[in-house]
Amino acid sequence: MAFKVLTGNFSHETNTFNIVPTTLAHFRVLNANEIPGARRGTRTDLGATFEAADKYGWSLIHPVAAGANPSGIITRETYEDLAGRLLEGAEGIDGALLHLHGAMVAEGIEDGEGELLRRLRAIVGPDVPVIVTLDLHGNITQAMADNANALLAVRTYPHIDHYEQAWRGADLLERAMRGEIRPVTVIAKRPMLKGLDGGRTQAGPMRELIDRGIALEEAGKALVVSVCSGFTAADIRDIGPSVTVTTDGADPAGQAIAEEFMDYAWATREFTSVRHHTLAEACAYAKAGEGKHDRPLVMADVTDNPGSGHYGDATNFLRAMIAADLQNAAFYAMFDPEAVQQGIAIGVGNSGTITLGGKHDAGAGGAPLVLTGRVVTLSDGKLRAFGPMGGGVWRNLGPSMLFRVGGIEIMAITLNSQATDLAQLTSLGCDPTRKDSIAVKSNHHFRAAFTPIAREIITVNGGGLGDKILTGGTYLNARRPIWPLDDLTRT
Repeated sequence: MAFKVLTGNFSHETNTFNIVPTTLAHFRVLNANEIPGARRGTRTDLGATFEAADKYGWSLIHPVAAGANPSGIITRETYEDLAGRLLEGAEGIDGALLHLHGAMVAEGIEDGEGELLRRLRAIVGPDVPVIVTLDLHGNITQAMADNANALLAVRTYPHIDHYEQAWRGADLLERAMRGEIRPVTVIAKRPMLKGLDGGRTQAGPMRELIDRGIALEEAGKALVVSVCSGFTAADIRDIGPSVTVTTDGADPAGQAIAEEFMDYAWATREFTSVRHHTLAEACAYAKAGEGKHDRPLVMADVTDNPGSGHYGDATNFLRAMIAADLQNAAFYAMFDPEAVQQGIAIGVGNSGTITLGGKHDAGAGGAPLVLTGRVVTLSDGKLRAFGPMGGGVWRNLGPSMLFRVGGIEIMAITLNSQATDLAQLTSLGCDPTRKDSIAVKSNHHFRAAFTPIAREIITVNGGGLGDKILTGGTYLNARRPIWPLDDLTRT
């Protein structure tokens, strides 16, 4: 008899400092009938799950796949709606393979994933294996570890291994349903708000711990070792880095591994591999390199990253680029539906004036810009991403525009999104490979697609919401004492 397996997505990285609530309208929701056509054959977590179901002969139940760009706290109504849809499929299952994030916050629910898994466990009982894949920027909690048999975080940043981690989860689930293993997960944390170099996996403490975890798995000392760096923009009690270890049955060695790893995370908590340039430094450097190279300088405003729930409409960087008179430059992208509509009214090929950006919080990245330029391209915003983070999935950024001001091609979008795929630019007629400089709103994920075309990458502090949080954010809910908010010494 085929095993009956529940799967689905309910994914959101919640920035509690973002003042705009996240509603159902912000989610892209696929129902059971839409999911196979949208995800089969893609290098995504659900794409891998369908392949595993074919391999193992599972009867797969997939009630809903819902994901939204990182943003403000989810309304309670939206959370209950989507959680309810997913859990409708839980009755009578033999196992579950769910694809979540790990940093979801809803009104009245600090631990969105922990509460979802608690509800699932109440339905299926203690013996049904529940396997969960997560983002490595999750704020992982005891409730998640208690109610899931295994937690598998991605191991790359940029995150290009969702597909592989879903396959690992599927293999574990099959073994657990057959009774070959009985996965049990434990967790360790430290009084840290941040650490592990923000989760950067190229080198440094995050890379060290991931490699050590892989070695333990290969040696048979653990089924899964997951390292998460946490998400600093979520003001919740359980904020911060964590290590979860899954063993076959309850094993004190699992807790010992988790504690040892977190001791290392604590010892290296101040390590950072990046230095952010000022706007003046970045623009001067870009100007000095114009016409001298055959590949672009890529400049990332890490403080207005839509992928961290920032507003995506900070104007400081663009204002500085215009003041520096940058030529053959691109700017991706300004989240501004109103400006796009102004461009539509002006029309392709025509010149006119728009008011761009700065509409959410002028204190988080700058006031609106009044710009006169030419509407070069208009698009419906639908594109297929084939880059390392794309997986062949169709994306929809809503009505979009390329607006040229002087030597800068400025892209504006209706649905907020960070730069992760070259198609975001090429779909609007901008060839990033031929630019002298490209500015993107992203923290790190842009690197997967842009590193191969860049002559150099620099990160920039544009004074956006990310800077506002880290330099003046008031954490009201984080457990205290906690570093670096409090003076702590751990021996």
